[in-house]
This record gives sequence, structure tokens and C-alpha cells, in this order.
Amino acid sequence: MSCIQTGVLPVGSVITYHARHTTGRSMAMNAAASYQAQPCRLGGRSSAVLREAGPASGPRLLDRVRAAVRTRHYSRRTEKTYVAWIRRFILFHGKRHPMEMGAPELTQFLSSLAVAGRVAASTQNQALSALLFLYRDVLEVDVPWLDGIVRAKRPQHLPIVLTRDEVRAVLRSLHGVPRLMGCLLYGSGLRLLECCRLRVQDVDFGGNQIVVRGAKGNKDRVTVLPSMIQQDLARHLDGVRE
Repeated sequence: MSCIQTGVLPVGSVITYHARHTTGRSMAMNAAASYQAQPCRLGGRSSAVLREAGPASGPRLLDRVRAAVRTRHYSRRTEKTYVAWIRRFILFHGKRHPMEMGAPELTQFLSSLAVAGRVAASTQNQALSALLFLYRDVLEVDVPWLDGIVRAKRPQHLPIVLTRDEVRAVLRSLHGVPRLMGCLLYGSGLRLLECCRLRVQDVDFGGNQIVVRGAKGNKDRVTVLPSMIQQDLARHLDGVRE
């Protein structure tokens, strides 16, 4: 960008430059651009730089993604995960806009996760879900079935399950609120965040059940209230009320 020495133009002032460009084929086109003066130095003296100030653009792509996720009432974790994968996809292809790309670029990116990144199959599926959401729900572009993806291999491990005695030993080592939470996680099948967000009004001692509000997928569900913890939980709630 060139520097134009004005001599009398104060620093920070704004000037407007109008240019008319005529092609060799006598086709005239009018172009008007706004420029903002910025200070620079030419030969040791202050001058002004004319910097173009483009027109106000629409919402950014990632802001549109966030808006689409929140409209569908997905969790904040899903929003952060989708935005992170979409940003990573754009950077992988040299900051090209997704509208300029399609199935070949999607296949290349997802395959690189398995080949070069050596990610787990669940991680690759998470990236695929984020990119399908971008194209189908944000850009409203149909993406063909991606047959050429190199799939990450799912591990064939047997799950490690604690015996009842081992579970009792773990719970006995806990005290206070952590013990109550541990018993709820094990006896009610609550997720960690569901247990942390549990409200008093969602605990039904008479019906021996717990109502989980806004669980995964923004759905409510009912689960059991373990009998072994009812008395301790009732005493804890009485203490909180006092």
C-alpha cells in the first residue's frame, strides 16, 4: 500500500477518493471506495496512508455456525466442538471458504485424521458430524456420501468393569458431598454434569426417582433414586435449607 504525503493533512483524518476506470473496449465502470488516512513516515517526515475501509459484511461463518447450533438447542460443548473442527478444516485447506470446497476436500481432511493424525474412530466421527452440520444445516449444501474416507480402526478392547466389592471400596473412601455424588453416579446412572446440575425439586423421595432435566440432546428423563443414599441425601438437603 503506497503512502501519499499531503503536507497539511492532519493525522487521523478521513478522506474519500473516487476513481473512474474505463477499459480499452469503451466499457465504463464506476467504482467508489472509501479510504482512511493512517500515519506513516516518508524521508523522516510524517505523511498519511490511505487505507481502504471495505463495506460492512454479513455474519461470519463461525458466527452462523454458533447461531445454528443454538437454534437447535444443542449443548455448549457441542457448539465448541463443532466450531473447533470447522476452523481446523478451513485451516487445513489454506483458509479456503467451505463453499469453494466439497466432497474431495472433506475426504482428504477426514482421511488425514486417521492416517497422519492417527485419531480414534470416535474422534473422526465427531469431525465428520461437525462438517456435515456445516454443509447441510448452515450452508444448506447437499454433500454426497463420502465413500473414499480412510476410516480409523475401532479398538477391540474388552471393557473394564469393577466388581461390587471394588465399587463399595471406592465409595467407602469418599466422604461428604463427593460420596453423595459418587453414589448417585453409580446408583442412578447420572452423567457428571447431570449430577452437578441436579436440583432439589427434581428429587422425588416418595416415588424413589430422579427427574433429569435438559440431559443429552436437551431431553428429560427419569431414573431411579438409590435407596442406600436416601437418608444421607435427605440430611444433606435439610442442612442446606438451614
